[in-house]
Amino acid sequence: MKVYKMKWAVVLAGVMLLIAGTAGLAEAQKITIRLDSPFKAGHILCDAGEKFKELVGKASKGEIEVQVRPGSGSEEEINDWCSQGKTEMQATGGRPLEVFAPQYFFFNAPYVMKDFEHFTRVWKASMGKEARKLVEDKGNMMYLGIVYRGLRQTTSNKPIYAPQDVAGLKLRLPTVKTWIAVWKEMGASPVPIPLPDLYPSLKDGRAEASEGDLPQIASFKLHEVQTHLTITNHLVQTGGILINRTFFNGLSKENQSLVLKAAQRATNWANDKIRKGETLILVDLQKKGMRVVIPDAEAFRQKGKPAVEELFRTEWPVTTWGKVLAQ
Repeated sequence: MKVYKMKWAVVLAGVMLLIAGTAGLAEAQKITIRLDSPFKAGHILCDAGEKFKELVGKASKGEIEVQVRPGSGSEEEINDWCSQGKTEMQATGGRPLEVFAPQYFFFNAPYVMKDFEHFTRVWKASMGKEARKLVEDKGNMMYLGIVYRGLRQTTSNKPIYAPQDVAGLKLRLPTVKTWIAVWKEMGASPVPIPLPDLYPSLKDGRAEASEGDLPQIASFKLHEVQTHLTITNHLVQTGGILINRTFFNGLSKENQSLVLKAAQRATNWANDKIRKGETLILVDLQKKGMRVVIPDAEAFRQKGKPAVEELFRTEWPVTTWGKVLAQ
């Protein structure tokens, strides 16, 4: 009887070890992807991240977990984290180009691109390929997709009809010197402030006005601190979904393909959503009390033109404004 019990004890112990080993193997195989964004939940880039999470979860049958982390840091911080591998992915604006391919930063500059279709043509052509290669080589990051965020507009506490109405205006801008140069040309007094401080800066008076795409204006609830929304259409705003190259290269070929496909589907989904929803965001901002102003947009373009031309000569010498417009 004792021998019989002993045999079963040995068998049971073996089964327990097998279960523990299998569980440990399954846990080791599970992959976690942190996807950070400087934007708040509800922004189209965070929405794209959530769609990517959903698609990856289904395609991998739960073996890859994506953690979307809105507002986890500034654009500058998150770009550094992704480049250094402290986070696996980011959904952000133009910071990767600004840092690692500054000579191609015209992709994210005022008055350069006509519309998103124009942006897409240039991005897919040689200029875009060269820019992405620099980000990959110098920043250790790969673009998985581009998200259209809408056209950038201007918010303020007074109506803006023409360039003279921004003369001396304390305009909150991101810490981007090329944007600052164009708005200075138009007469504004730029106040460089990181994105997380956008709302507080307008509330406490450090800035009197701001500019941004409609998803940014809505997700940061700027209707609470700004009364007017001026349709300046001064920049075709896009964002990028990027992944740390070292991390990506460490994935199996199957998982690399899965991530690439999910990112493409997520960005296509987001682009369709914003194209259909941009007008709805505008209407919602009006319902929340913002007064919409339709200015002389061409007057703004002409006022800023000298600064844009100078930037192509000094900051973006790889091409000319004319060649970009001709694409």
